[in-house]
Amino acid sequence: MARTIQSLERAAAVLRLLAGGERRLGLSEIASALQLAKGTAHGLIRTLQQEGFVEQDEATGRYTLGAELLRLGNSYLDVHELRARALVWTDDLARSSGESVYLGVLHQQGVLVVHHVFRPDDSRQVLEVGAMQPLHSTALGKVLSAYDPVAHSEVLESPREAFTGRTVTAPRGLESVLELTRARGWAADVEETWEGLASIAAPIHDRRRMPVGAVGITGAVERVCDGAGELRPALVASVRDCARSVSRDLGSGRF
Repeated sequence: MARTIQSLERAAAVLRLLAGGERRLGLSEIASALQLAKGTAHGLIRTLQQEGFVEQDEATGRYTLGAELLRLGNSYLDVHELRARALVWTDDLARSSGESVYLGVLHQQGVLVVHHVFRPDDSRQVLEVGAMQPLHSTALGKVLSAYDPVAHSEVLESPREAFTGRTVTAPRGLESVLELTRARGWAADVEETWEGLASIAAPIHDRRRMPVGAVGITGAVERVCDGAGELRPALVASVRDCARSVSRDLGSGRF
C-alpha cells in the first residue's frame, strides 16, 4: 500500500472541519478538534491561508474557508450535468417568481447548494453555492428525503434540530410531511428553518427516472405566501414547471 503524506491529510482535515459546523473557528478550536498541537495547526492554517484556501476574520481572529476553494469548487460544478442543464430554467424561474432560486443535491447528511440565482432586484445578496442546508426542515431537503431512499434514511437517522417553533423533528410527523410531499409533488418550508422566510421546492429526475436533485425558490413570507398564509399557487406552479423542464433536459420521460 502506498504511503500517504501526513501534512496533506491534516490540511484536508482542517478544510473539512471548516466546511462543517459553525464554519468560523479559532486556532484553539481547530487544534483541539483535530488533536493537533497549536503550533502544528497554526502552520497548516498559515499555509492554507497563503494559498487562498482559508481566510481569517480580522475582527475575531477566526478562520473560514477561502475564496480560492470556492473557485475550485465552482470549476467542478460548472461541468456538473445537473447544474449545466438547469442554468437557463433557473434563470427563468428567478425572473418569473422574483425570488432567489436554489438547486440542491444530496451530500453527506444534508443538501449541497450547487447553483444559486439571485433575486432579480437591487438588494445586496450573498452567493450560497457550496452551502449546506438541512434535510428535515428545508423545502429542498424534504423533496430529496421524500423521493430519494438514501436521503430518506439519512433524515431519519440523523439529529434533527428545531430551528424555529415550526420545525418538525419527530419521526412520525416528519414521515407525514414526506408523504404529503410525494402526494402533491412539491415541498414547502414556511419559517421552519429561517424566521421570516418561506420556500417551495420540487424534485428533478434523470433519464432513469431517478431523483437527482431539487430546485426551489426562497423569499420573504409576505411575498411567497398570500394574506391567508397559504403559499401562492402561481409560485408553486412555476417551481414545478422548472423542475419538469430540467428533468426533460436530463432525458427523463416521466413528464
